[in-house]
Amino acid sequence: MRGFRWPPPPDGGPRTWGPGPGAPRTGRPALPEPETELVTTPHGVRLEQLVTGVGVPATVFAHGLGNGIATTRPFGSGVAGRKVFFQFRGHGRSDAPPGPWSYLDLARDLRAVADLGGATRAFGASLGAGALCRLLAESPERFERLVFFLPAALDRPRGQVARDRIADLVDAVGSGDASAVADVVAVELPPAVRNTPAGWAYLRQRLDQLLRDGLGAGLAGLPDQAPLDDRAELAAVDAPALVLACMGDELHPVEVAEQLAAALPRATLHVYDRPGVLWSERADLRERISTFLNG
Repeated sequence: MRGFRWPPPPDGGPRTWGPGPGAPRTGRPALPEPETELVTTPHGVRLEQLVTGVGVPATVFAHGLGNGIATTRPFGSGVAGRKVFFQFRGHGRSDAPPGPWSYLDLARDLRAVADLGGATRAFGASLGAGALCRLLAESPERFERLVFFLPAALDRPRGQVARDRIADLVDAVGSGDASAVADVVAVELPPAVRNTPAGWAYLRQRLDQLLRDGLGAGLAGLPDQAPLDDRAELAAVDAPALVLACMGDELHPVEVAEQLAAALPRATLHVYDRPGVLWSERADLRERISTFLNG
C-alpha cells in the first residue's frame, strides 16, 4: 500500500514505488498569498484579516483550529458582496495574548471583525462554528444569515479522538519539525489525495503557514471546553441557518450538526454521505453555500 512520504518529491508530483501507474508530475505552482492587514479590536487583540469583494452584503468567515484565511477563502468564492476573512488569536499573524483562552474569547474576536467590517452574515467552520454559536448565545440577532460547516462541539467538549489530534498538531508545530507537522496534517487529506499533486500542494501550503506563524499555546485547552452551557441558548436566534456535516467524520460528528440544527429555529441541515467534501464535493459545497448566503 502506498503511504505518505515526507519531504515531498522535488518535481511537484507524487513519488510512487512498485508496480502501478503514476500520476502526472506536473502541476501549477501555488498562487502567492494575498496581502493581509492587522486590525486592532476594541478588546485589544490585533487580528489578521483579508477583505475581498465589494458592496453589500458583507460576510465574515471564521476558520477551524489550526487553519486560517487560506482554508476559508474557497467557501466564499461564489458569495456576493464583501467577504471578510480573518485569523483567530493564536493563528497566523494575529496576536496570541496570554492564555488560557475560552470560546468567549473567540466569540469576541469574531464579533470585533464582524463589527469592524460591517458583516451581516456569518460562516463558521469547526472551531469557528463554535465561536459563532457562543456569539449568538450572547447576541441572537447579530446576523441575518448563518452557515455552520462541520460543527465540532456544542454544549459538550470534543471527543477524545479530536482532542488527541489537536494536541498532536499543537505539539508538532511547537517542535518546529516539518516531518512531524506533515504527518499530522496529512491525516486531513482523503487517502486517495495524499500522493497527488493537489495533495502535495495542500500540504506545502499548510506547512508553510504553520511553520512560519506557529500556533498559540492557548489553543491547546479549547478541545476540553464546550462553546455553550446549554444548546437551548440558541432558541432566540431567528436568522435562517444552513448546517453542513459529513458522515464518517470522526472529528466533526454528525450528531453535533443534528443537535445544532434542532436548536436553531430556522435551520436547514444537509449531510454529505462521506468525509472529505472539500475534495470530493467542492462544486456542490460552494454552490450550496453561495445560494444560501446570496438568498
